[in-house]
Amino acid sequence: MSFDGRSTAEPTPEALLALAKDVLVNEATAVRALADRLDARFVEAVRIIRTCTGRIVVTGIGKSGHVARKIASTLASTGTPAFFVHSAEASHGDLGMITSRDVVIALSNSGESPELVAILPLLKRRGASLIAIAGNMRSTLAREADVALDAGVEKEAGPLGLAPTSSTTAAMALGDALALALLDARSFSADDFARAHPGGSLGRKLLVRVSDIMHVGNDLPRVAANATLRDALLEMSGKRLGMTAVVNGDETLAGVYTDGDLRRTLEKGIDVRTGTVAEVMNRSPHTIKPDRLAAEAVQYMENYRINGLLVVDDAARLVGAFNMHDLFRAGVV
Repeated sequence: MSFDGRSTAEPTPEALLALAKDVLVNEATAVRALADRLDARFVEAVRIIRTCTGRIVVTGIGKSGHVARKIASTLASTGTPAFFVHSAEASHGDLGMITSRDVVIALSNSGESPELVAILPLLKRRGASLIAIAGNMRSTLAREADVALDAGVEKEAGPLGLAPTSSTTAAMALGDALALALLDARSFSADDFARAHPGGSLGRKLLVRVSDIMHVGNDLPRVAANATLRDALLEMSGKRLGMTAVVNGDETLAGVYTDGDLRRTLEKGIDVRTGTVAEVMNRSPHTIKPDRLAAEAVQYMENYRINGLLVVDDAARLVGAFNMHDLFRAGVV
């Protein structure tokens, strides 16, 4: 026993796992219950936000403040301009960020957080619309809001049932539901999403196209259809893509010759000094258009287990080439 009477015995692995599972089940149950309570108030909240001519301001304090900041970020990244204002700081000048054209989304599990309740009359006086995400629908926040969304939970997770856990998870899930409903209502596309995330891996996967990574001009390995195997090997060696395109006189693609084809050529005993590339090339090469996403090229190459692709235009003319190393360098893989 410790001096305060609590057991100091080390919990067993089984007990730790049981507790963790109970927390996850409790929080999942809280989120599932939200779906049953969604009604016309949610639709009205979406309408108010969608028709807002200003910006969306999300506010809260304590754990609700952390959730509010995340909701603001999610809204902003999915096509709804939003920013976070700390409820306590609002009373000390930050309220000046809010105008009559804005919509305020206020979060509080109790709905009675003093710092938040204190600014409600000021928000009303400014004429901003107020949407509440509250755990207590009889609270001051819920009563004063133009629309109140019920984020109440039966109990918090954990043995004490005191720390904000299920309540914060429920509030965050409700915020995600709002953000994604607005995303759909605004017809926010994958390209729009990529433009809001240009610096991360998501942006690279959604913005980088084949034309951005392919080799062109003098860096593009190509030989004529009547070239010798020796010429083809020199081109492959010089351009270091593990392949060379074989083109007709009008630059349309006739075939491809790769490192793998070279191994098969040698196995057949063909003399690389006297043979022609047309004799041994692959006449049905895999190709892709320059406007396709680089991420699509990755999937295509993985499906067919190839290391490189030739790029052709709508008239089947060769315009570029790249391999998996180029995709790695671009950060797409």
